[in-house]
Amino acid sequence: MPLSNIGKIIDHVDKLSENAITLSDSVWAVPELCYEEYRSCALHSTFLRQNDFSLFPNTGNIPTALMGESGTDGPTIAFLGEYDALPGLASAANALEPPTHTANGHGCGHNLLGAGALLAAIAVRNWLADMQLPGRVRYYGCPAEEGGAGKGFMVRSGAFAGVDAALSWHPSAFCGVLPPTTLANVRMDFTFLGRSSHAAASPHLGRSALDAVELMSVGVNYLREHMLPTSRIHYAYINTGGSAPNVVQSEAMVRYSIRAETLPEMLALAERVRLVARGAAMMSETQVQDRVTSGVANLLPCPPLETLLQESFTALGPPQFTVQDKDFAKKIQATLAEKDIAAAFQQAGVTPSDAPLTDRILPANSKFFLGSTDVGDVSWAVPTVQALGATCAIGTPLHSWQMTAQGTSDIAHKGMVHVAKALAMTACKLFLSPDLLQQAQQDHAARLKSCPYVSPIPEDTFPPVQMP
Repeated sequence: MPLSNIGKIIDHVDKLSENAITLSDSVWAVPELCYEEYRSCALHSTFLRQNDFSLFPNTGNIPTALMGESGTDGPTIAFLGEYDALPGLASAANALEPPTHTANGHGCGHNLLGAGALLAAIAVRNWLADMQLPGRVRYYGCPAEEGGAGKGFMVRSGAFAGVDAALSWHPSAFCGVLPPTTLANVRMDFTFLGRSSHAAASPHLGRSALDAVELMSVGVNYLREHMLPTSRIHYAYINTGGSAPNVVQSEAMVRYSIRAETLPEMLALAERVRLVARGAAMMSETQVQDRVTSGVANLLPCPPLETLLQESFTALGPPQFTVQDKDFAKKIQATLAEKDIAAAFQQAGVTPSDAPLTDRILPANSKFFLGSTDVGDVSWAVPTVQALGATCAIGTPLHSWQMTAQGTSDIAHKGMVHVAKALAMTACKLFLSPDLLQQAQQDHAARLKSCPYVSPIPEDTFPPVQMP
C-alpha cells in the first residue's frame, strides 16, 4: 500500500476523531448492562445516520443490536463494536479513589471499543469514496459481550452473511495484534429440586436441594484433577434455597462457567460437568435441570489478517503520549498493587520497565490472554482479526474502577484513535489487494473443514432481552 494512501486514511480518521471521542464519552456517561443498552445503541445509530450509513436495527432480533452499511459492489469489510457496561464499577472521570457506590460502569472500556470501531468504519468508507474504489463497509453494534454472548446469537441468526472479513479491537494497556488465544466458554444453570421438611421434627422426609449443589461442587472439584490444565471451571450460587436453617431446602440453583482452549474441548468438558450434576442429584435423591444461558467459541486464528494488522501497527508506531498523560498514569498505578503491574507485563510477554504507559508495539505472535469473548463466534463465521489498543496505565485490571476512571481520559482517547488508524489501514489493504483477502478466506475455509463450527448456544436458548 503506497505511503500516500496510508496518509490519506490517517487523515480521514483524524478528521472524524473529535466526533468519535464525543460518542465514546457519551456512552461512558450512560453505562448499561447486557441487553439493556438502549441509549448506547441509539447514540451509535445517530452517529451512523449522521454519516450517511444505511441503518439496519434489531440485528439478529436483538433490540440493542444494529448494523450500518455503506458503499457498493466489491468486498464487504465489517467492523465490530461493543457498548455494554458492567455492574458495580462506576467511577468518576479521572478518579484516583475507589467509588463509594455500586452503580454500573465501563470497567472494560467498551465505550471506547464501539466508538473506535465505528471511527475506523466511517473513515474507511470515506477513503473508498475519495479513492473512487468499490467496496462495502459495515459496522456492527454488538450488545451483551459481558456474559451475554450477543455476537453468538447474531452469528446463529446469520447476521454476518455476506461479510468477507471482520475487524475489531479491545482496550488494553498495550497495543498490537491480539493473538487468538481466548477460551471457548459456556454458562450453565443447574437447578436442583428436592422436598422441603422440618429440619428437626422430620429431617428424614426432606431431600435437600442445597445438599445437591454442595455435592456437585465436591464432584467438580475432583473433576479439576482430570481435565486439561488450560481449561477452567468457575461457579456462583444463584439460589441457596432460603435463609432458614430449620427448613430443608427444596430448591437451589448454581451457575457454572466452563472454559477450554477449543470449542470441541469445551463442549466435551460441559458434558462431564452435566454428569457430575446428575450424580449429585442421585446421591441426594433430588431432581436436576440444566440450562445453557450463553456460550462463546474460542477465537479462530487467521494468520493472513494478523500479519496485515501487525504491519499496520509497525507502520504507525506506538501512541504518542504526553508528559501529562504519563503523570496521570503514574497516579493510577499508585492505586494498584505491584503485582498488578508485574502481571500486566507478564501477560503481554513484555520485558518489565518503569514506563507507566506503553511505548512499544507488541511483537508478532505474542501470547496475550484475555479470557473469553463472543468475537470468537464471529471468527468461525468469517475471517476475523482483533487488535489491542493502549487506553490505560500499565497494570490496570480490566473490570476495575480504575479502568472506568480512565475511560474519558486523554490516554483513552489517544489510544482509541490510534487503534482505529491501525484497523482502518488494514481494511484499506484488503480493499486494494483482493489476493490478500482471498488468502484470508482460504485459510479460514481450511480451518473450518478440519473442525466445523458448532454453536455453543442451543437452538431453544434466546437472548434475555430487557425491554426499556
